[in-house]
Amino acid sequence: MHRTRFDEERNPAPIQPLTDKQGQYLDALASSSQVIVLGPAGTGKTFIAGTRAADLLRQRRISKVVITRPNVPSGRSLGFFPGTLEEKIAPWVAPLTETMKERMGAAAFDIAVKAGDIEVVPFEVMRGRTFKNCLVILDEAQNTTTPEIKMFLTRIGDDCQVIINGDVSQTDLRETSGLRTVIHLVKSRMMAIPIVEFTLDDIVRSGICAEWVKAFEEERL
Repeated sequence: MHRTRFDEERNPAPIQPLTDKQGQYLDALASSSQVIVLGPAGTGKTFIAGTRAADLLRQRRISKVVITRPNVPSGRSLGFFPGTLEEKIAPWVAPLTETMKERMGAAAFDIAVKAGDIEVVPFEVMRGRTFKNCLVILDEAQNTTTPEIKMFLTRIGDDCQVIINGDVSQTDLRETSGLRTVIHLVKSRMMAIPIVEFTLDDIVRSGICAEWVKAFEEERL
């Protein structure tokens, strides 16, 4: 039987790491229920998280993917923008959702969204929610406060996998980043939670894009 493009979209090849650090990240995802991944843009953090989410959902190893992120960079509450809360936050998580859509196929992705199997949850309404049998991705975690990330981590069920993605050098907060607090707790208490730290040497984007990322990162701009 000939394979169709539809079949290929549903059975994509496993992710192949492009760097040693990406390999460490994939190993951590395969063996740990919580993973913290740090580092600059262009290292594949978002791509791997989105691809992992799509694969687990497609293989029915989880019932839901939940994506969230704090709304600090805009400088305004989500209430300022028109539309539902989900519509307001959608542009901020587009890199993750677009990766999932490409991995799953547009039709399968849209069906999953309509069925509630892929849910974008504004971080400001996470309080009161609990999650079970799902993959939860917290993006831009450096912009959470310590009370916020405490609230987040204490609402995750044992049958969930959590990916905490951020870059502590890029926080927009005036107070101590909750992500920095979590890193300290994991290391000081020797918790069995892997922390994968990408550096500028791990950037996989090619050409002038990579040069710009490195230039801004090295100049702390």
